[in-house]
Order: sequence, then C-alpha cells, then structure tokens
Amino acid sequence: MSSVTEKPSFKESRLLAHIGNTPLLKLERVGNKHPHVEMYAKAEWYNPGGSVKDRAALNIILEGERSGKLTRDKILIDATSGNTGIAYAMIGAVLGYRVHLAVPENASVERKRILSAYGADISYTGPLEGTDGAQRYVQAKVEQNPDLYFHADQYNNPANWHAHYTTTAVEIFEQTRGRVTHFISGLGTTGTFVGTARGLKERNPAITCIAVQPDMPLHGLEGLKHLASARVPGIYDSTLADEHIMVSTEDAYAMMRRLARDEGLLAGASSAAAMVAVLKVAETVREGVIVTVFADSGERYLHNPLWEQ
Repeated sequence: MSSVTEKPSFKESRLLAHIGNTPLLKLERVGNKHPHVEMYAKAEWYNPGGSVKDRAALNIILEGERSGKLTRDKILIDATSGNTGIAYAMIGAVLGYRVHLAVPENASVERKRILSAYGADISYTGPLEGTDGAQRYVQAKVEQNPDLYFHADQYNNPANWHAHYTTTAVEIFEQTRGRVTHFISGLGTTGTFVGTARGLKERNPAITCIAVQPDMPLHGLEGLKHLASARVPGIYDSTLADEHIMVSTEDAYAMMRRLARDEGLLAGASSAAAMVAVLKVAETVREGVIVTVFADSGERYLHNPLWEQ
C-alpha cells in the first residue's frame, strides 16, 4: 500500500501537468484504399500513466478533493480492468493517496506488474465475471467500512466523462481545425465516448459519433464491454451514439499486427478494434475526417501469442 506522505498538489506537479494534449496522428497506410478519407488517432499512450485513463482518473481525484469526499485519511478504491487502476496508482503516488484496486484475475500480466510497481494494493476477482465482478467486490468493501474509503466509482462518476468533455473533445476539434466529421471510440466505462461525443456534438451537431463494442460477451479486448451482456455504466448516454459497430477479437488482433507493421504504431487491443471500425466507416463515406482514440500501447499486451505469428 502506498504511504500517505506530504506530496505536491496537482498544480505543483510537473508530471501530472503532462496529462492530456496528446498528439493526433495521421494514419498513412492502413487506409490507403480510401484516399478521400482522412484518418487520425489520438495517441493516448503519451500520457504519463500510459493510457487515456489518466484523464478520467485525474479528474475523479480532483473532484473528490474539491467535494471533500477524498481526504488524506481515506483509501481510494475502485474496480478496474487495468488502465484506470494504473492511472489511479500513478497519480496516488504523486499526490500521496493510498490506492486499493479490484482487478479481474485475467488482466494482462503487464498491467498487473505496473500496478504493483506503483505500490497499489490489489485484490484479484473472478476472471469470468470481468469488471462486473470487480465492481461487486468494491461495493461490498465500501458498504462494510464506508468511512475508510473514497469510492472513485469510474463507471458511475460523472467526473469520468466530464474529463473528456473538457479536454479530449476540445483537443480533437482544435487539432482538426473543426474539420472532424466522424468520431469513433470503444465502450468500456463509456467515459471517453460519452464525454468526447457530447463535447464534439455541442461544437458541431453534424459530427457522426460511433461506438465500438466486442461482438460477443466472452472476448479478448481488454478495456471494452459487450454492453448487452454486462452491467451498463451509469454514466453511459445511449442517445449520443449515431451508430454501433461490433468488432471481433480476431479482427482486432489482426489489426494490432497491421498497425505495428504498416504504420509503426504498437497499439493496444481496444485501439485496434477502434481502427477496424474506422475502416468500416471509411468504406461507407465518399470523403471525411475520421478521428478515433488509441487508448493505450501494445506494450501492455506483449504476452499475447499474436505477436509470435
């Protein structure tokens, strides 16, 4: 467990100041069959914690401080498939908060080791229950001792989606000079999609926002949810999705290899699933500017045998 010590505030932390403002990378080769469609990805592994989840985790912690619910004598607790937990643990190490995480046992070995490196307490939950089981574990712990914990509750905390409403959406709109026509993002906690879609549609209601999900309940796309068979996050707003695209694990894995070998981008599984969806959309439009989010790097999935093929 990370210790509570005198640490800098967010405003004083040079490391946390680097969360957000990630590069927007133009994809040059994977979409070359569609020369009139520009394709871009937000490279979220440039965040100091290595994923898009740094944005939500930081905002959840800052809102907890502002509300008085997160204090130095409390332990931040939450369920996570890995990336948000890593962000909590990293930020907790910087700001001096103790962090306890419930993680499905089948999370990647890389994520487990990173969490341990940052000093978080970890409780592993049933692999077949996914993050739903981890959420139930956390809820039970909080109910048993509510005064001990700050329940960050990323699946239901509006500070999650609001982080993307105020940062990711603004960055995408500015980086494309307002030219973005389609936004595509995977659904996990749904915060990235909800906040970014809401922010983009306020700027231009004509922007088409497309949500990506695994095509079946049992899948290998860490960080994504098959909403029809899972606990739907409380922050999810189904009215924001103009379309849903279902992606198979096999197609996403094939795209991971293709992105690495054709674009030089070592992207994670959920990023590759989003890229599969980008190409599907590109086939249906004559021209446009499609932006997606590459949530993390493939370095967190190097244990996967797909890299040996």
